[in-house]
Amino acid sequence: MNNRGALEIRNVRKTYSGKDKDIHVLEDINLSINPGEFVSIIGLSGCGKTTLLRHIVGLEAEYEGDILLDGKRLNGPSLDRGIVFQDHRLFPWLTVEKNIALGIIGKTEKEKKEIVDSHIELVGLNGFGKNYPYQLSGGMSQRAAIARALVNQPKILLLDEPLGALDALTRMYMHRELERIWKKENITMIMVTHDVEEALYLSDKIVVMSAKPGRIQKVISVPLSRPRDRAGHDFADMKESVLEEFMLHTEHHFSFAI
Repeated sequence: MNNRGALEIRNVRKTYSGKDKDIHVLEDINLSINPGEFVSIIGLSGCGKTTLLRHIVGLEAEYEGDILLDGKRLNGPSLDRGIVFQDHRLFPWLTVEKNIALGIIGKTEKEKKEIVDSHIELVGLNGFGKNYPYQLSGGMSQRAAIARALVNQPKILLLDEPLGALDALTRMYMHRELERIWKKENITMIMVTHDVEEALYLSDKIVVMSAKPGRIQKVISVPLSRPRDRAGHDFADMKESVLEEFMLHTEHHFSFAI
């Protein structure tokens, strides 16, 4: 297991000041993530999943409590953390190679080329380096975004619903690709998703959050062996268990009109 990328979240609380009243987004968030783990965070929209990711990556630096990476408190962005969003955010006027190279800091042009080439191979885009984003499928674009996020060898890769916009078959293929990249890089990954099956297929543990304000209600370990069989009885039983846990903590947020 990787000896880096250990994350500790201790008593984190986030409040936005509103015009009429303060908005409490996160409350009493405590979570430990071991080096090299794949962790998924699930919960209803508005429960603070993305806000938590933004604090971990450093896009938002003001919060109460502590977020520690390998024992050091996080207060802003750094090359030791990378992030991939639902929208690939590639620059349309740049090729795949140049989009990936944009993420590389402090290297010579020769070193950049070697890094870009190795990461194009890592994400399975050999032969597409000269292509522009409009010439790629959705899954290929996300692989390019993943490559860009990995070029500086971050300790943690954060994934904010990176596969949410893909069709079902491409999404299943990308699950295998993401698992392959995670294993090869031996990196800590934290993914926000609304898809329980996706979380179960990829994760070592699943964090269930509730809303208003966002709280961690349950951390579920996933003991299933890899590669995981979606059609297997163990997978189906655990999916039902995770769904029950999810509904237990979220059903009071739904209202139905008859």
